[in-house]
Amino acid sequence: MNAAARKIQRIYLTLTLGNTLAASFIWGINTLFLLDAGLSNLEAFAANAFFTAGMVLFEVPTGVIADGWGRRTSFLLGTVTLAASTYLYYLLWQLSAPFWAWAVVSVLLGLGFTFFSGAVEAWLVDALHFTAYEGDLETVLGRGQMVAGIAMLVGSAAGGVIAQVTDLGVPFLLRVGVLMAMFGVAFLLMRDVGFTPERSSHPLEATRAVLTASIDSGLKNPPVRYIMLAAPFSAGVGIYVFYALQPFLLELFGDPRAYSVAGLAAAIVAGAQVVGGWLAPTLRRLVRKRTTVLVATSGMGGLILVGLGFTRLFWVALLLLTLWALVMAAATPVRQAYLNDMISSKQRATVLSFDSLMGSSGGIVVQPLMGRAADVYGYPLSLAFSGVIELFAVPFLLASRRRRSPADTATAATETPL
Repeated sequence: MNAAARKIQRIYLTLTLGNTLAASFIWGINTLFLLDAGLSNLEAFAANAFFTAGMVLFEVPTGVIADGWGRRTSFLLGTVTLAASTYLYYLLWQLSAPFWAWAVVSVLLGLGFTFFSGAVEAWLVDALHFTAYEGDLETVLGRGQMVAGIAMLVGSAAGGVIAQVTDLGVPFLLRVGVLMAMFGVAFLLMRDVGFTPERSSHPLEATRAVLTASIDSGLKNPPVRYIMLAAPFSAGVGIYVFYALQPFLLELFGDPRAYSVAGLAAAIVAGAQVVGGWLAPTLRRLVRKRTTVLVATSGMGGLILVGLGFTRLFWVALLLLTLWALVMAAATPVRQAYLNDMISSKQRATVLSFDSLMGSSGGIVVQPLMGRAADVYGYPLSLAFSGVIELFAVPFLLASRRRRSPADTATAATETPL
């Protein structure tokens, strides 16, 4: 890796580290936070569904900002928006606010995250191409996932412990503080490289053009289309399972106020992210096609969740949770590289944001549906149902494979260590 590409990678890893650390302070206790505010299981996961609805609603408009005003601008707006909406969440908890208020602020949280989705990854890929990086994308994206996993491990575990020794609101305030610090870091370090924004004086026309480009470069491109159609099942299930594991593990543990145990679920997922990111390049070299990895991990993940739904032993649940998280984490960099190799620089942030939109749309349906299932049948069966839903992604992944895209077998020179 040359010096310029190495610098880009280090900035990307720094932004990933800080952003994930900030976000993850609440990931281990978010569901407990909502339930403590007086919401039912259905209302708590419906609030999460409004969050994902916000992501669906704003993905395209924020894609206009990323492609029209710059990926740096998008990142900076994301830190401010997410910090403000997180503080509003804290105020709602203090006031025991009605559900409609949680729904509104959850949409704003979704808006905050859409400024990041697609923009940071597009910034990285374009900058690496500009600096003549010759390695494979799985290597850098895998490193990013490892750094994100470490940050998530620290943040989620710390959030659970801090909540237990103080209260459930403090981790939300910590998130606000770190996000504002990341605004300063990005302002100083991040520059759009290898990409020239195309600004428009007509936002509605720009939004329409971006949506058209997303469809033309995404849904009208068969191998990309099928990857996107698989996303609502995989992403929707992933969002629900991550947050449902908190109360599920507390039930098995037998202490409803052991918030550090709830944080343990997020910490395990974070550790799996590190290992999965490390394994991804090796896993990719062991198979000829990227879709082989995607099909195998999606099928295995669904079956593991079904098994998790029928266990009643705490340590067995932790083991299955670890296996599920490892399988899904190993697939993420491979999926990212496969998708990026099928889209052009000009529409990269747009298409990646549209892909995120597709995944979020699954969360809108899966979260309240499974939340209701948890109310009626309990968390274990809701997790088993989630595993079945995950398996619906497999036929779409197989359809993408049958299109024989060159990106499915793309390789690059072996990368040098960081």
